[in-house]
Amino acid sequence: MDSVRHRLGQGVSPRDIPEIPSRISQAMVTAYQVVPEWHVRIQAAFQEFTDNAVSKTINLPSEAEVQEVDRAFRLTYELGCKGTTVYRDASRVDEDHVSSDCEDTTRTSGQRIRTTKGQTTKFRTGCGTLFVTVNKDRYGLCEVFANLGKAGGCPSQSEAMCRSVSAALRCGVDPKVLAEQLRGIRCLSTIAERKTNKNIDVLPCPDAIARAIDDALEEDCESTVISIVHKCPDCGEPLRKELGCIFCDNGDCGYAKCG
Repeated sequence: MDSVRHRLGQGVSPRDIPEIPSRISQAMVTAYQVVPEWHVRIQAAFQEFTDNAVSKTINLPSEAEVQEVDRAFRLTYELGCKGTTVYRDASRVDEDHVSSDCEDTTRTSGQRIRTTKGQTTKFRTGCGTLFVTVNKDRYGLCEVFANLGKAGGCPSQSEAMCRSVSAALRCGVDPKVLAEQLRGIRCLSTIAERKTNKNIDVLPCPDAIARAIDDALEEDCESTVISIVHKCPDCGEPLRKELGCIFCDNGDCGYAKCG
């Protein structure tokens, strides 16, 4: 059994392993043995009864040519699928030869080490309590995670954003630059929610991630482009001015004024 498992792990087709009975191996088709057309038709069968986009990868052998990809994309459109992914075997760059455009002279090939350490910051958003974790390795910030304490929000977008930021950090992009790009993004639904919920202390998830990165870098107020003005009329804590609005930094207060 270990020998069979090893050969399967090496990519050997079940049909080419004598120890597997034919009545079983005939049903064990690998992704590359399914022609692209049927990858698409399987996706289309599910898409017909699903409102959201259905995810499906068309696996192509290493010798696949551009024309096969073109036919797959056209058939995807004709059958009404909302999107598709094509992966040609062996098309990924060898990890030992990562492009110099994504290479840090200190961090090895943008890879994540097994164990990292960091800090988690709690924010109150219009979609619930958001926990943002910023981790470090021995070279500096290396990854970001965001998690809502209750259902709501845009979890797929937040995950995509955190993955992109994490990849950029491990490729040597300055975290201050990333925070600057995320800072100031606004969410209209959260702004509307804040009118009746004064406990909200950050408007969008990107801005929360930017503030968490700033906290991790221990930046001062000038470097985060936030200035302290006056005292909060409700609790007496310092106010911060950001993009035309004034916010109280006391999470238990929630005072805010725009315009």
